[in-house]
Amino acid sequence: MTHMSSFLTALMFTVTTTFAWAHGDFQPQHGGVVQTASDLQFELVNSDSGVVLYVMDHGKPKPAQGASGKLTILSKGKKTEVPLAVSGGNALKAAVEKLPSGSKVVAALTWSNRQFVTVRFLIK
Repeated sequence: MTHMSSFLTALMFTVTTTFAWAHGDFQPQHGGVVQTASDLQFELVNSDSGVVLYVMDHGKPKPAQGASGKLTILSKGKKTEVPLAVSGGNALKAAVEKLPSGSKVVAALTWSNRQFVTVRFLIK
């Protein structure tokens, strides 16, 4: 009985760590801040030319065509809402100046199939 219990414990550990590895630890591809929401990975890139949000689905680019959304930015006690526009491939772009460190950003997206997702970021 103890051998079976040890085997089941080892099997459960293997399955849960494999699952966590498959969905976690998504590394930035564009030098941005990464978050996961609704089984998707989001990378927010903050640059002088604007803010770009890249979307990945299990390591593969998720086409942004047909998506719409907005960024809500909380920075220095001020709240700003900026629309996101599809920028090609898996990217959506917001026409906004580079955000200062400490800014909080909430991206709210609606996909073409009407699925809605929000994801939060902290600019470092």
